This record gives sequence, structure tokens and C-alpha cells, in this order.
Amino acid sequence: MPFSSLSDPEFLLTSLIVVASPGSGALVTLAAGLSHGARAALLTALGCTVGIVPHMLAAITGLAALLHASALAFDAIKYAGVLYLLYMAWTALQDRGSLAIDPHSPPRSATGFVIHAALINLLNPKLSIFFVAFLPQFIPHDTPRPTPLMLELSAVFMLMTFIVFALYGVFAAAMRDRVLSRPPVLRWMRRGFAAAFVGLGVKLALVQR
Repeated sequence: MPFSSLSDPEFLLTSLIVVASPGSGALVTLAAGLSHGARAALLTALGCTVGIVPHMLAAITGLAALLHASALAFDAIKYAGVLYLLYMAWTALQDRGSLAIDPHSPPRSATGFVIHAALINLLNPKLSIFFVAFLPQFIPHDTPRPTPLMLELSAVFMLMTFIVFALYGVFAAAMRDRVLSRPPVLRWMRRGFAAAFVGLGVKLALVQR
């Protein structure tokens, strides 16, 4: 019987744990929902999903393995991601930053939300580690054509990412009006998000090949 990722509960459960675990993508989606509403949250979830594609392609073509073999290339990507997370922490604290909530401000472009979120995942070398070290474990050794199966596994992982992040973001958007009516809550949320981004940046800096 041909292998299918949809019939492998171990793959589905493990992928769900990886996706649902708090990380930079989930955090930026929550921030978008709180700051700009459900539409922004969905666009951000889409952007985070799009940001997975380069890691998937790199793993399939072997580029990811090459990057992990090169300390310089790996560290360059890693520290670019760290700097971007620290930038996100700084903007979270600003009145007009990533957590600015102004009902009278003009809406941000859809492309802007998608690109911003895609960069978050694009600059995350932990994703390439995931695709190189994790997904191949679910490909049987006797598979004659592993690439289509790798694409199937990746597609399921990306779909789960979009659904989970969208749920996070829509829930955050539902809380938006309460945040708007309580400025002190917003201030503490900004500090909390900033601290979380800094923590993720430190965690990413400690990632080894």
C-alpha cells in the first residue's frame, strides 16, 4: 500500500506539535490580528506559509545540506534572522510600530503583510533544519521516487501551518476591540511581544548546525 502522509498519525501529530509551538511566525500572526484585524491575520498566516517554500525547495535540491555544511552561510542566515527579530522587538514598542492600533489609520497593503511574514520564516534556519532532519524520517527507504513524497509531506505541513496560524490570528483579532478600549493593556502587550521577540532572537542565536 503506498505511503500517504494523511494516513500517518505520527507524522500528523509531530507536525502539529511543531507548528503549534510558539515561535516567530505564530507571534507575528498574533500581532497582526491584534493590530489590524482578521484580514491582516489571514494574510500574515499566508505569508508565514509562503516563507516555508524556500526551505522546502532547498531541502529537496540538497541546498540546505550544503548550507549546513558551511558554517559561514549558516551563521549569515541565522544572524540575519536574529537581527530581524530584534528589529521586530523594537518596532513592537513604538506607537507606530508593529503593534500600533489605530482604527483611523489607512489599511496596510495585502502584499506588505505577506512579504513581512514571509521574511520572518525565510530568515529562520530552524525551518531548513526541520526539512533536512525531520521530514526524511517519514520517507520509507524503499520509496522509488522520494521527491513526490517529500512534496506531499511538505504540502501537509504547510497546510497545517496556515490553519493553525490563521486560528491564532483570528482569535487575536476577536480580542482587538477589548485591547482598543484598554490602553494600559496594549502597553503591557507591546512589552510582552517585544520581550518574546527578543527571547526568540536569543534562542535562534543559540541554534547550532
